[in-house]
Amino acid sequence: MSSKITNKEVLEHIASMRAATKARKFQQTVELQVALKDYDPQKDKRFVGQVRLPNIPRPALKLCLIADQKHADEAAEAGLTLDVTNLDNLKKFNKDKKLVKRWAKKYYMLVATDTLVKKIPATLGGPVLARIGRFPTPITHAEPLIKKLDDIKASVKWQLKKVTNLNVAIGNEKMTDEELRQNIVMALNFLASLLKKGWHNVKAIHIKQTMGGAVKVL
Repeated sequence: MSSKITNKEVLEHIASMRAATKARKFQQTVELQVALKDYDPQKDKRFVGQVRLPNIPRPALKLCLIADQKHADEAAEAGLTLDVTNLDNLKKFNKDKKLVKRWAKKYYMLVATDTLVKKIPATLGGPVLARIGRFPTPITHAEPLIKKLDDIKASVKWQLKKVTNLNVAIGNEKMTDEELRQNIVMALNFLASLLKKGWHNVKAIHIKQTMGGAVKVL
């Protein structure tokens, strides 16, 4: 993984995290928290990068598909658990930006048939979705819809904004220790590849479940 952390150590920290968390009536998310050092968000180039993890961290991630008829039929035939809409339904908002925002913010992400993407801003009355970080991710008919949606659910994004503390959802409590380890290792190695000095810019790493305490990994 790196000279700083071994796979064995990661597994030990995962066990410690589980031991430190009480069982709840809902499925808890496992978060990966990273603090950077020798980084000045005001001066240094801000980075953003996305990586697909080996295992889906949040299978129940709420998505909405703005579909053409072919994608709508494909979603129905596959029994996919996501909301599906179309341009005709979007027109019913009558370009009311408040209604559009309220609708879009219900979802973690919007996805849309690629041929519809350019038509969506005009249908909604402007770039309202882009302004709230919900501009649809285009999908094509070149690959199965279920695979594309799994790729989206399995991806995490590292982004340096105004602070040097980063966190992503890396898994959930129902995953095995090995599945969590695989996700943690890949996410950290990818983050290191984005940093100007790699692992030398990593100050501290913690993992935690939603209602548990943070466990120090580094």
